[in-house]
Amino acid sequence: MSLPKEPRQKMINIMYLVLTALLALNVSSEILNAFKTVDRSLMTASGIAEQKNSDIFKSFQRKIEDPKTKEKAEIWLPKAQKAKLLADEVYTYIEALKVELKKESNLKVVGGIEEFREDDLEAGTRLFISAPPTGKAKGKELFNKLKNFKDQLLAIDETLAKEIGPTLPLDLRVPKMNVDPKDEKSKEDWAYGYFHMTPTVAGITMLSKFQNDIRNSEAQVVEYCHKEIGEVEIIYDEFQAFAQSSTQYAMPGEQLIITAGIGAFSKAARPTITIDGANVPLKEDGSAEYKMNVGASGSFAKKVKISFLKPDGTTATVEKEVKYTVGVPSGLVVSTDKTRVFYQGLDNPLSITGGGGDEKVSVNVEGAGVTSSKAGPGQYIVKCANTGSATVTASDGKSNQKIIIPIKRVPNPLATIGSKAGGPIAANVFRVQKGVAAELRDFVFEGVKYDVISFTLYCTGKGFEENIGLAEVIGPYFNAEAQALIKRCQPGSTVVIDEIKVQGPGGTRMLDQNISFTLQ
Repeated sequence: MSLPKEPRQKMINIMYLVLTALLALNVSSEILNAFKTVDRSLMTASGIAEQKNSDIFKSFQRKIEDPKTKEKAEIWLPKAQKAKLLADEVYTYIEALKVELKKESNLKVVGGIEEFREDDLEAGTRLFISAPPTGKAKGKELFNKLKNFKDQLLAIDETLAKEIGPTLPLDLRVPKMNVDPKDEKSKEDWAYGYFHMTPTVAGITMLSKFQNDIRNSEAQVVEYCHKEIGEVEIIYDEFQAFAQSSTQYAMPGEQLIITAGIGAFSKAARPTITIDGANVPLKEDGSAEYKMNVGASGSFAKKVKISFLKPDGTTATVEKEVKYTVGVPSGLVVSTDKTRVFYQGLDNPLSITGGGGDEKVSVNVEGAGVTSSKAGPGQYIVKCANTGSATVTASDGKSNQKIIIPIKRVPNPLATIGSKAGGPIAANVFRVQKGVAAELRDFVFEGVKYDVISFTLYCTGKGFEENIGLAEVIGPYFNAEAQALIKRCQPGSTVVIDEIKVQGPGGTRMLDQNISFTLQ
C-alpha cells in the first residue's frame, strides 16, 4: 500500500498503522476517544444551531400574526421554510450514511448499545470510493447532494446569495490529496481526500462536520430572512405613575422597600401578564391587578411573567417573583429573607421574630452539614455544606414553629465569550476576545462569583478544511495554542467551547453547556 502525500490524511493513516502495532500500549483507544469527543461536540453545536432556527421560526409566526409586520413576514417566511426543508433533507441523508458506514464496520447492537469496528481503515474506502461490486462509491453522490443543497440555498433569493454566499460555512473545494501515483483520477476525487483509508470513527466525525455546516448554513439564511422583515416603530402614548411596597406584612427590625416611578406603554402593543401561569386581564392603564386570599402562615412567592413588544418590533419577556409572608396568630414568624430555600456554600439570611421580643426567641437549625449563627436582633446566617434539607425550630416562649427548608445547589453560571453565549459573531470581533467568563445572571444573591478553571476549544469550517483545530486550556484565558487557532478563524469558521469546568459555591463542577459561534 502506498502512503498518501496529503498531510492530514498521511498523519491519520500513519498514526493508525503504528497504533495497530502498538495496541498493547492502549494508545489507539485514546485516539479513537479524541475523534468521538470532537464528534459529540459537533453534534451538540448542530443541535444548538437547530434550536436557534426553531426560535427564529417562532418569531416568524408572531410577525405573521402582527398586522404591522404581516406583509413582509408573508414574503420572507416561505423563503426561510424552503431553507429548512433543503437542510432537513440533506441532513437526514447524511445521518443514513453514518448508519451505512457503521454497517460496513460490522455494526452490532448489544443490550441497546451500538458496537462496530471504530478503527476499520477499509470501510470508508468501500462505502465512498470503491466502485461496485467491491464498493458502493457513495462519495460522488454525497458531493452532489451537498453541492445541490448549497446551489438551491443560494437560489432562494438573489440578494440573499450576494449577502451571505461568500461566508456560507459549507466549503466543497477538493482538499489537497493523498495522491496515489497509480491512480490519476484520485487527484480530482473529492471523496478520496476525505474518506480514503480513514478510520470509521474519523469518517463519522467528518460526516458530522458536514451536518454542522448544513445547520449553520441554514441558520444564516433563516436569520437573513428574519432580519429582512425590518424593525417596527412603537410609540409610547400612555403613562402611569406607580408606587408599591415590597411586602404587606412587617415586624419590628424588618426592612420595608417602597418602589415608585413612571411606567409608559403603547396602546398598540399592550403587554401580556400571567401570574403562576394564569392570564390576568389588563386595566385601562395597561397594568394588571391580582387579588387572592392568603392561607396558612409562612413565606411564599408568586411568579409573574410580563411579555411586551419592544421598539425594534421584537417580543421581550420579563419574569419576576413577588414574595410575601403570612404571619402566625401568636406573632412568631420564621422567614428566609431572600428565597424559600437555602443554597449550598452561601451565607443564607434567616429572619425570626416573635411578639414577646427578640430576647425571648430561641432558634435551632439542624441538618447534615448545616451551621447557623446570630447576626443581629431577629437575624441569623445559615451555612449549608451539603444539599438536602434543614429543619428550623423556633420558640418565643408561647408557641413553637417548625419548618423544613430545602437546600439546593447554586444554579450553574452561564459561560460566555464577550458577554455572548454563542450564535453569529463577526470574525474580527471574535479574534480579539481574551477568554471565557462564567456569569451567574438573575440570581437572587448578589456578588456570587464563579471562576473558569478549564475548557476545550474546537475550530471547524473555513480555515480548518484539512483538520479540526483543538486546544485544551487551563484557566479562563486563551493560551498560546488556542490563540494560534483563533488567528486562523475567518468568516465561515465555527468555534465550539466545550467541557467547561468552573469553581464556585459548592466546589468544582463541569457545566452541561457548550458555546458555539458561527463567524461572519
